[in-house]
Amino acid sequence: MSSLLFVGLGILLSLGLFIVWQRNWTFVAQTPEDYAGSGPVFDVRKHLNGPLLCEGLIYGPTGRVSSRFVADMNVEWDGDTGLMTEEFRYDSGATQSRRWTLKVWPDGRVEAEAPDVIGTGTGRQTGAGLQLTYRIRLPEDSGGHVLDATDWMYLVENGAIINRSQFRKYGIKVAELVATMRKKP
Repeated sequence: MSSLLFVGLGILLSLGLFIVWQRNWTFVAQTPEDYAGSGPVFDVRKHLNGPLLCEGLIYGPTGRVSSRFVADMNVEWDGDTGLMTEEFRYDSGATQSRRWTLKVWPDGRVEAEAPDVIGTGTGRQTGAGLQLTYRIRLPEDSGGHVLDATDWMYLVENGAIINRSQFRKYGIKVAELVATMRKKP
């Protein structure tokens, strides 16, 4: 009986250490304040504005590239409210369109809505970084799953934006996206 108790305690200790590690030292543990005062200042209205070219990779749960894409984006602002349209072309030949409505608040908070986003995405821009979290429903041909998404966009000195996103189901990472966004020439 005592060996069963030790196994149970070992499992609980391992789970506790995993949760502490996850919340303190991983991608999802970043905060916008981590980027305050670092690098160029990311202003969504300035840097996500006009026609943009986006190129990226999607990694599956094993860490291998599962898809490549190119997207044409266009963002138009009316004050603090922006409309971003995205036209994706995947290496499989599939296409996808998305239309985001973005709202930037004076304190740096950002809200985002899209038809496949459940509710309103929320985030914050601080320093060179922009964080956005939301729940997204995948298309039916991709299973129709609802995933928790965490997007981080980092502004680099030449004005390009590097986007890293992780998608989780039940807290387990099932996909990751890495992309660059830059003004179209």
